[in-house]
Amino acid sequence: MTTSAGTEPDHSTGPLPGRRFEADLRSMTRINLRPIASPMPLGFFTVAIASVMTACLQLDVFEAADREAVALCVLPAFFLQLLVSFLAFGARDVIAATLMGTFASSWLAYALVLGTGSAGGTRVLGVFNLALLCFGALMAAVTRPKRALWFVIVASLPRWAATGLSGLTEADWLRYTSGGLGILVAIVAAYTAFALLLEDVRSEEVLPIGRSGPAHTAVEGDLSVQLRNLERQAGVRRTL
Repeated sequence: MTTSAGTEPDHSTGPLPGRRFEADLRSMTRINLRPIASPMPLGFFTVAIASVMTACLQLDVFEAADREAVALCVLPAFFLQLLVSFLAFGARDVIAATLMGTFASSWLAYALVLGTGSAGGTRVLGVFNLALLCFGALMAAVTRPKRALWFVIVASLPRWAATGLSGLTEADWLRYTSGGLGILVAIVAAYTAFALLLEDVRSEEVLPIGRSGPAHTAVEGDLSVQLRNLERQAGVRRTL
């Protein structure tokens, strides 16, 4: 995003009392669109597939000897969601980028601990999931207008809690509960991914995902709404 030079602000009316005069920059603004498609459907479909694999292991669909194979299937989720995180940062969506980057790290940790069979891995993953629970609670507090992200986070919170407690207590009922919640997370993530995919293809909302506030305005509002507070956006202001 750049601003064209050569147009001087009009100071003839004088500055407003008690504050520094700021010119209206909208007439001088030029918008350069980056050719980046939305990476979120890829991110959510990855969450869905990886959640199914880990849930099936917890529900005893796979044998204990299949842990290494499950880890190898989950490992690609790290690379895909890391890519989604990079693209989201490029699209100036710090919330989506942060969430997907954290998801990526969780799949990498899970795959490495599960695949190597490290001593104490179950208890360590239990504490790790409780840490994710705290992270998810904070993210849920700021992502509510972005309902696509919010739904997936809210669905993930009870699973992180059940997985964390299961790892610390080694209670079978908690492990089965976590597996069932993992299937729920997969369903929510797959629905969200499909809804966003249809929306991107048809350039309109097809399946409801409940956007509100700024997230709704970003899709439904006109260009003048998008230019509000432009001078305070990252990449325009002098410091982050």
